[in-house]
Order: sequence, then structure tokens, then C-alpha cells
Amino acid sequence: MKKITATLLALVTTATALLTGCVTRDTGAFVPVNTTVNDLENHEPIVLMTAEVQVSVTCSGIQVRTLEDGRLEVNANIRNREGRRIQVQINCEFKDEQGFVTEGESPFQNLILTENAQQTVHFVSFNNKAKHFTIRVREAH
Repeated sequence: MKKITATLLALVTTATALLTGCVTRDTGAFVPVNTTVNDLENHEPIVLMTAEVQVSVTCSGIQVRTLEDGRLEVNANIRNREGRRIQVQINCEFKDEQGFVTEGESPFQNLILTENAQQTVHFVSFNNKAKHFTIRVREAH
């Protein structure tokens, strides 16, 4: 019995050594994975930052125009989908032609919407580099 156990142990050890000895570890550079997961801010004009906000808020229309001095003006109709008064925070990130933010992070402003109400929110870029934008809505804390 001892001889069978010792032989079996030797076979398992040899097989493990052979199998793991052939594995090589790549230590070079790696490409990013999941680059398109959760990237709505890269291609949507408005994003709702949580599922709770998605239940409470919608956007019924966005109007965009370029001012005479080249700055971007954005108006968005934000609507409360609930039968109760809600408060959210909203901001607008202005981006250049390649999708990079042109002005740093803009501050969030409070938006109070009464029951089933709609309100137009107005944003203007600080400079003429803005070509795209993302309006972000999050829960007020």
C-alpha cells in the first residue's frame, strides 16, 4: 500500500512539474480591456448617473447652438417623471473635437422639479474650443 501511494505521489508530482514547467508568464505591456463598458459619457448627450435618477428624470429635448463668438450654448428640457417633488444636481461637460473636456469639471447645480414638471436648464461654454458636450444628472445629497 505504501509503495502504491509513493508511486502515485511521484506520478502526480512529475505531471504537475511537466505541466507547469511549460507555462510562460507574459511580462510585457497589456492593452486595456472593456474600454466600451460604461462609457456613455463618450457618446450620449445626457447621462443619468444612477438607476434612481433614471426612474425619476428624463430629458424631453436638447437644443444646441454656436454663439457668434464660437462658444457652445446648450438648453435641455429636464422633466420630473414622478408625482412628487424631487431635487437633483446637474452639470454640463464641454468637450473638444476629440472628446476631451475643455474647461475642467464644471460645478453641479441644484435643480428642484415639482411634481411632473419640466424645466429648461441653460449652459454656455467658457471658450470656443467646445464642440461636444455631456449633461450629467445625479442625486442631490
